[in-house]
Amino acid sequence: MKLLLHLAIAAVAFVPTHAVRADISSRQINDALSKLDASVIAWRRDIHQHPELSNREFRTSKLVAEHLRKLGLEVRTGIAHTGVVGVLRGGKPGRTVALRADMDALPVVEEVDVPFRSTLTAEYLGKQVGVMHACGHDAHVAILMGVAEALAGMRRDLPGTVLFIFQPAEEGAPDGEQGGAALMLEQGLFKEPRPQAIFGLHVVAGIPSGVIGYRSGPFMAAANSFQIRVTGRQTHGSQPWSGVDPIVAAAQIVMGLQTIVSRQLDITALPAVVSVGKIEGGVRSNIIPDSVEMRGTIRTFDSRMREGIVERMTRTVEAIAASSGATAHLTIDSASEPVLVNDPALSELVLPSLRRLVGPDRLKVISLQTGAEDFAYFAQEVPGFYFFVGVTPPDTDVANAPTNHSPRFFIDEQALAVATRALMTVAVNYLQGGSSHQNSVTPTR
Repeated sequence: MKLLLHLAIAAVAFVPTHAVRADISSRQINDALSKLDASVIAWRRDIHQHPELSNREFRTSKLVAEHLRKLGLEVRTGIAHTGVVGVLRGGKPGRTVALRADMDALPVVEEVDVPFRSTLTAEYLGKQVGVMHACGHDAHVAILMGVAEALAGMRRDLPGTVLFIFQPAEEGAPDGEQGGAALMLEQGLFKEPRPQAIFGLHVVAGIPSGVIGYRSGPFMAAANSFQIRVTGRQTHGSQPWSGVDPIVAAAQIVMGLQTIVSRQLDITALPAVVSVGKIEGGVRSNIIPDSVEMRGTIRTFDSRMREGIVERMTRTVEAIAASSGATAHLTIDSASEPVLVNDPALSELVLPSLRRLVGPDRLKVISLQTGAEDFAYFAQEVPGFYFFVGVTPPDTDVANAPTNHSPRFFIDEQALAVATRALMTVAVNYLQGGSSHQNSVTPTR
């Protein structure tokens, strides 16, 4: 309750500086969203209980499309398979801003004991797996649904146009499929209307509930997925000398890959990560298999560093396999999520409104994040600003809070009120002129 009281006080006190118009006040924003706080939580719980994997967000997209139609928005569906876009045209002329939420869940078995816990399963990579909103996309969808309803209720006073983007497959399309932000853009997402700016947020564990974290300029890493296939020669487990053991070679490769970042890169310049997330090989305890497959991810902030990592990985993988009589082949997926860059001018434009909303002590500059986010594709097309909202409950140590993607990931739902007000505030602030820096907002690349 203290956090909500602070927001209410901040909303009354906040008057945007340098505004071209002030038709919609922060008091109005807070009042409109206060009526929707309970609905946002209810939507989030419903979506959480019915998670869907990437490119399979059928129920979620239907829920979103029906909600937007009830609000009287122009609605497009089926973009990038299951994506939904709503267009709200304000009653006054002005610019166009886009707001984005991602919809997909993860192949994770939920371990959080809540009444709306997910018990669903689905097929992933040929196996039946549990499905959970272990990253918070359920909250993102509910937040944007709430912002859409609040803005629709004040469209007569709204200058310009708002594009609401509900994106599928942020976690990556299934093997053999396209999806996500890149496919939405390829299919004409920004053609009509084309936004001049885009905003998005992510709820994050490890940050106290209601605290907003941001970084101007490069913010989140580029990501490449990789696969390694190690081929040996199958034999009986009791006679390993009769074959070539790809499991031992694979284990040595995993250890060898860890020396690339720790011993071969200058990590004082920029951080980098090479992680193996999956190893699969063999069917019985007493059979040494023919082959092992590994999958992993590379995270970087510099293209030359990424090229150097791939070169070293290739050498390491092939040489270690050859030393044991096996062979190995490294494949880097052609699709690479770019570095997410927050446009510096746009960041400067909206930060004063966020600072007034939550208070200067709850708006934090955070470090470079090695997580990746395909919001980066949108931010390559138009100036973007992406920020984090902390969801770690006050009674939980942030250092030990289960992280995003954990089966124990937990959201303090009180933080959703902060998220809705923050997203709506930056959108309205932008449309109403923001500040004298507005004319300097240009694409970062």
